[in-house]
Amino acid sequence: QVELVESGGGLAQAGDSLTLTCAASGRTFSTYCMAWFRQAPGKEREFVAAISRSGGITYYADSVKDRLTISRDGAKNTAYLQMNSLKSEDTAVYYCAATTKYYFNLRLARTYDYWGQGTQVTVSL
Repeated sequence: QVELVESGGGLAQAGDSLTLTCAASGRTFSTYCMAWFRQAPGKEREFVAAISRSGGITYYADSVKDRLTISRDGAKNTAYLQMNSLKSEDTAVYYCAATTKYYFNLRLARTYDYWGQGTQVTVSL
């Protein structure tokens, strides 16, 4: 089992940058693929980015590609989401997720067994 705690959300202006952090505890961090999802008010949870166990492979939603970067630090048991050139449409609750099922589609929420409590990101114009 792994526990995930997100931090780093907050209020930003369009064009700003934010870095979200997901601290993992429990089983060996290196056995988990990590991902970020987000959910805006009135919308379904959507995939943002995912990273392989080694960190060598990353996946992004088309809407965030080239602006957001997912990374991980095995020594710190932490995953990150660097968010640049923020837009109002990035406003959402951002969730960190983890799975050992590396062979499944990492863009699907149902692939993930563990979720954090979420951190709010609000981008104003």
